[in-house]
Amino acid sequence: MPIYLDNNASTRPLDGVVEAMKPLLGAEYANPSSLHRFGQQVRYKVECAREQVAGLINADPKEIIFTSGGTESINLAIRGVLAAQPAKRHLITSAVEHSAVGRLAAQLAREGCRVDEVRVDCEGRLDLAELEEKVTEDTALISVIHANNETGVIIDAERVCEIAARHGVRVHLDAVQSAGKVAVNVRELPAPLLSLSAHKIHGPKGAGALYVRGRTRLTPLTFGGRQERDLRPGTENVPAIIGFGIAAEEAAALGPERIDSIRHLRDDFEARVQAAISIAKVIGTEGERVCNTSNIGFERLQAEAILILLSERGIYASAGAACSSGSLEPSHVLRAMGIDPQLAHGAIRFSLSRFTTEAEIDQTLAVLVEVIERLSGMVTT
Repeated sequence: MPIYLDNNASTRPLDGVVEAMKPLLGAEYANPSSLHRFGQQVRYKVECAREQVAGLINADPKEIIFTSGGTESINLAIRGVLAAQPAKRHLITSAVEHSAVGRLAAQLAREGCRVDEVRVDCEGRLDLAELEEKVTEDTALISVIHANNETGVIIDAERVCEIAARHGVRVHLDAVQSAGKVAVNVRELPAPLLSLSAHKIHGPKGAGALYVRGRTRLTPLTFGGRQERDLRPGTENVPAIIGFGIAAEEAAALGPERIDSIRHLRDDFEARVQAAISIAKVIGTEGERVCNTSNIGFERLQAEAILILLSERGIYASAGAACSSGSLEPSHVLRAMGIDPQLAHGAIRFSLSRFTTEAEIDQTLAVLVEVIERLSGMVTT
């Protein structure tokens, strides 16, 4: 059986998610905006899913806007805030954002918005002093990734929100990789905007959400129907939303013991890799990380070669973010952290899930040792 260790790219949908979606792909096909009983039966399921997603982050269901995924949620948050505050044209983000934020920020800069990137240290931790220095009266929004998709490093979101509050600036958190892996409570974390994605928490692809606190002003990106509080028009992707709700409810019910067991598997794997392979180094270990993510560099080797040989043996991992696959350059995240290029070129991301077993970790280690020995021999000869 293949061993899947690329869960930060996408996760296996839960059986309950698949079963809950099936009726909406068949007999329960009505439009949830229709006023007749058939449509309202579907609307009821959508609203139940909204409550389930809200429960994952302790939000009010009215504050959940369904989207097509994390990327759309991020675009709606950032562009929506900027459009609602046309007099303010300054966006602050970090040097280690997912491409959904990074490429949007680059486009906004081309459109005349001033964009500042805050540095991180060698462990991926945000430079909070620099963040505060960059805030001006023209700052409309601070948008930062909560848990990095490549390293798993968690930023100090509480401090970010404190800095923003002192200057009256809104905060958007990209929580796509953190929700369901660490506690995200929007009643304790005063960020008025937060992005989520279903397929990162064992839900379906094609569903996401944007948490919009209370009276936070946003301008929609598209116009049409009156769905999703007029912020996201168009008939909802009902099957995916229902699946998202089930996945969110299951993620919220995942106890600390299960989170700890995933972290134990990850930590054990890292320790054994470094003990068995002298050129291996785990990246970002000094900062707090989500439980499932391990980024390991193999000095003087190429990540692509490692991944190909692992894949041939039925082990699936990735080189940084899936969105940047095919690039021969180290990821922007590792470059921003100042990781030695000889190590960064050979960096592999192993991301576990609740389905990962000790036997799979044992097998992965055995194969990885063989792969690295083979490639190291090619390098030395």
